[in-house]
Amino acid sequence: MQLVSVTTSDLAKEFIRVNVVLNKDNPAYIRPLDKDINSVFDTKKNKTFRFGETERWILKDDSGSLIGRIAAFVNKKYKTKGDDVPVGGIGFFDCIDNQEAADMLFDVAKHWLMQRGMQAMDGPINFGERDRWWGLVVEGNEIQPMYGMNFNPSYYQDLFENYGFKNFFNQICFALKVKERVIQKFFDRHDEIAANPDFSAAYMRKSELKKFVKDFTTVYNKAWASHEGMKQLDEKVALKMFQMMKPVMDEKVNWVVYYKGEPVALWANLPDLNQWFKYLDGKFGLWQKLKFLWIKSTKKNKKFTGLVFGVVPEWQGKGVDSYMIIEGAKVIQGLQKFNGRWEVGNVRYEDYEMQWIGEFNPKMINVAESLGTYRSRRLITYRYLFDRTKEFKPHPIFS
Repeated sequence: MQLVSVTTSDLAKEFIRVNVVLNKDNPAYIRPLDKDINSVFDTKKNKTFRFGETERWILKDDSGSLIGRIAAFVNKKYKTKGDDVPVGGIGFFDCIDNQEAADMLFDVAKHWLMQRGMQAMDGPINFGERDRWWGLVVEGNEIQPMYGMNFNPSYYQDLFENYGFKNFFNQICFALKVKERVIQKFFDRHDEIAANPDFSAAYMRKSELKKFVKDFTTVYNKAWASHEGMKQLDEKVALKMFQMMKPVMDEKVNWVVYYKGEPVALWANLPDLNQWFKYLDGKFGLWQKLKFLWIKSTKKNKKFTGLVFGVVPEWQGKGVDSYMIIEGAKVIQGLQKFNGRWEVGNVRYEDYEMQWIGEFNPKMINVAESLGTYRSRRLITYRYLFDRTKEFKPHPIFS
């Protein structure tokens, strides 16, 4: 077997091809867009390069066939509360079902990280934000991945754990059938808030995108920026992000709650882009963009995904979340009242799945479970300590 460092554009293409070659025969596989992977390793597009560096390798067998790949990351901003050693990362791991091959990939990444002063490595993670390419799928491998989610066969878990990686934290995805009515307590708590005229809710209108983004940023920074691993979101950055998403956004699945005109809660969702991108074979040039527009206009997307759900601290636990859910459900589920009881009508989508929630955040886990969801997937972020005698500590629990 031969390890090759990715140093040219041709080798970068081979790095992407590894993922395709190893997974193309799996019926659940959806090829990621090449541009999304390449942008992670582009110094001009990925701002994480301001704080770190990365290296990639591909693995070939003796006949020159592609059998594996891995990337290693150093990011000065990457730190978990309680860490007493510097931690690097690995990601974009793919490998045949062969422990020797996997060990070669893990070893080269480990040695590269050690040379840069790291004493542990987490993986598989992204060289950037946690909303993409984060975690190893260990339950739900048979389900098509959501946009920006890793995809891997089940044997990867053994490759990681046999090497010595340990479970740093579980990542849980929750799902539900949109036609299912939420439990009555949400309607009861909604009615309590709705009786107060100081509260209102509205879905995003693309014609007022700047206002929505301002409200989104306000709630996000109050609700999440204080959490470990999170940072303040700049309104200009958020606006640019939403402008990029605007062509594929569904106005009526993005909601903000206001108290006396001030935003206090938000619920942001997107159609699952993979349900369209799966027809593009990883490409997004001019022809594919035209094809995408045709697909989007002719093929109904039956699934939408949850991006962000939260309430500012001073209104948590007071029913605002229930108010927002039911106000959104009136549109998303087409709720109609019969004999004083709300019933589901014409739904906008058939399936809903939330992006992962770390089990270190029990409050959000409880909110997701209370919606009547089921656990659709479990992913794991692993940690490997270079000092094998050092005590392993899992991710601390949010209070």
